[in-house]
Amino acid sequence: MIYTKICEMLKIKYPIFQGGMAQISDSGLAAAVSQAGGLGIIASGNNPPEAIRDEIHKIRELTDKPFGVNVMLLSPYAEEVSQMLIEEKVPVIVTGAGNPGKYMKRWKEAGIKVIPVAPSVAFAKHFEKAGADAVICEGTEAGGHVGELTTMCITPQVVDSVNIPVVAAGGIGDGRGIAAAFCLGASGVQVGTRFVLAKECKAHQNYKEKIKKAGDTDTAVTGRKTGHPVRVLKNKLVTQFKELEKNNASIEEMEALGRGRLYMAAVEGNVDYGSVMSGQIAGLVYKEQACRDIIREMFEEAERIMKNLGLMAGGSNE
Repeated sequence: MIYTKICEMLKIKYPIFQGGMAQISDSGLAAAVSQAGGLGIIASGNNPPEAIRDEIHKIRELTDKPFGVNVMLLSPYAEEVSQMLIEEKVPVIVTGAGNPGKYMKRWKEAGIKVIPVAPSVAFAKHFEKAGADAVICEGTEAGGHVGELTTMCITPQVVDSVNIPVVAAGGIGDGRGIAAAFCLGASGVQVGTRFVLAKECKAHQNYKEKIKKAGDTDTAVTGRKTGHPVRVLKNKLVTQFKELEKNNASIEEMEALGRGRLYMAAVEGNVDYGSVMSGQIAGLVYKEQACRDIIREMFEEAERIMKNLGLMAGGSNE
């Protein structure tokens, strides 16, 4: 059994987080991951606080295991959601798309574990100083909003720069990826794309089928000019984005083109003109499974690899 500081800190069986994917990561998916021994995460996205509160109530009806809520700091509701999470006494908050500094003290005083996404060593050190319990290093291989650094490069550099646990994300879709993350010094992993194919995931079947059919070169990054680049699967929407970029379109034009496109793909199933967010690992992801089987399969493979490499002693990995 791979048991790390993340497991001890969060009281989870496996050191794996399910990514907080907007329009996808709801209470049903998060509950299934938590029940299977990982950390299920509800995505707040741009939703108002009462909608997130409803999801929190639902997950507590489905499982008594620890779970988290992802706070998208660029959301117009970020302040209200922050306060609501304190009221609901959620166990874990994961943050993305911004600096959680203004909320950190309140969350910590409420006894919440706070784990921000750190896009660089400087941010990781800043978050540690502000009181973060761990940080997530998400490489540009990931789906959705991405930075520039790869998982392979950012993870060991952050591990060497902080004294809190580091969770690696981006490009992890099987046991080999998990074993590699631990070799880089990570104490846990975050997985998104593979969980889209979970049987408990509500994403439209068209979205799932597009991921299953994807190859190694089928993703692209759009919106770098806007300052909020997004990795998606190539389709007609990507062609439109590339044309705007080629013609030096304004940021406003590009943002207008992208507005509502994730909902169009994940909920309505329009995978031609919707935003099909997916990581580069999509080429390895091809089957639908229950969350418990995804997690079990990934960690059984990781344990075999690590034992063969002599990295596990006494059945644990620290």
